Amino acid sequence: MDKQNISVGLDIGTTKIVAMIGRKNEYDKVEILGLGKAKSMGVHRGVVNNITQTIQSIQQAVQEAEAAAGEKIVDVTVGIAGQHIRSLQHSDYITRPNSDLVIDEDDIDRLINQVHKLVMLPGEEIIHVLPQEFKIDGQAEITEPIGMYGGRLEANFHVVVGQVSSIRNVGRCIKSAGLNLEGITLEPLASANAVLSREEKEAGVALIDIGGGTTDLAVFKDGIIRHTAVIPFGGNVITEDIKEGCSIIEKQAELLKVKFGSAWPGENKDNEIVSIPGLRGREPKEITLKNLSKIIHARVVEIVEQVYVEIKNYGHEEQKKKLIGGIVLTGGGAQLKHLKQLVEYITGMDTRIGYPNEHLAGDSDEDIASPLFATAVGLVMDGLKRQERKKVEAIEEEVIEAVEEEHVPEPEIEVREEVPIKERRSFLDKLTERVKDFLDNAE
Repeated sequence: MDKQNISVGLDIGTTKIVAMIGRKNEYDKVEILGLGKAKSMGVHRGVVNNITQTIQSIQQAVQEAEAAAGEKIVDVTVGIAGQHIRSLQHSDYITRPNSDLVIDEDDIDRLINQVHKLVMLPGEEIIHVLPQEFKIDGQAEITEPIGMYGGRLEANFHVVVGQVSSIRNVGRCIKSAGLNLEGITLEPLASANAVLSREEKEAGVALIDIGGGTTDLAVFKDGIIRHTAVIPFGGNVITEDIKEGCSIIEKQAELLKVKFGSAWPGENKDNEIVSIPGLRGREPKEITLKNLSKIIHARVVEIVEQVYVEIKNYGHEEQKKKLIGGIVLTGGGAQLKHLKQLVEYITGMDTRIGYPNEHLAGDSDEDIASPLFATAVGLVMDGLKRQERKKVEAIEEEVIEAVEEEHVPEPEIEVREEVPIKERRSFLDKLTERVKDFLDNAE
């Protein structure tokens, strides 16, 4: 099998680590060849806090995926999240020395690099600089300035900031697990690619990815990401509450949540009771489902309200910024019963559960199309896109070399016209290189 067309997504979560191997089929859909998952032992709220345990969990997930696909995994695309991620809005401008020349990629890169000089808190680094819209000589609402004339180029940016030590720790784990870090992607962006349609991103939509340790939010409008936030609560906090409230062990609390849990207490009758076996010969405990739902409801309301505050911070209540597409829930926490109804009740926004099946091949396993694996599917898609970009760049270089060897001046223009337009390298690609360099030098 052609190694080039295979991509591996590695989702390092708080409760589970998932390795997913996929490739594009002839219909341009993603075919999942293998899936491996392991309990995540060394990650707390999306941040690695025990390197050794995390390496073991990564190796376990990778081995399982390799066995399922019959492929050896070398390169992985990894997602970063965690409570250290925050975002801010920033405007900046450059004055061009010669306004008679058209604006090109170098001008935009110069403007983006200027944003990178922003002073951050100690230990923080800018991971993502996403231009929103541009302004040329005062003319606003320009989405693609390349090819236009102007002296002053300015833009609004969505800047994502994270703790560089946390990202390096993830890189360290991957390298120690015997893998090669091919790319880094922000997890809310990966999930969004897997479950949102282009129409939703245009209309305006908030993606809420409820994981074990954190809840990630990504807001899109007019096809551009407008706001990201990471809330340091997830499914684990709900399990913790059940454990404390019912005086049972964590394993039983998790089972209760998954099997009988509901975010809407009114659903359960008072006489519905679950019996939990006692520890070491002790009497069994009887828990009413109504009480269980009340415990879950209280915590879920808190999480949803925090997310709604972030959606309001983006400006959803302004007419121009209204999110017509409403809310899409994904991640393992989205499988909680009656969560959709509760979110609609609190926010007043249309809500649906996001399944990553739109981009998957038709014969995919039902388990893979679960909201639980949305991030992993998004990471596989991101890896495939990165490979395509590399192929295009390689073709470009070959064409340019061939033209230079011939020393023929006229066809040069024609040949270069034929080459596909090169996509601007994302800052996450550059960040990946920086992390790789750091790890190589730290040996």
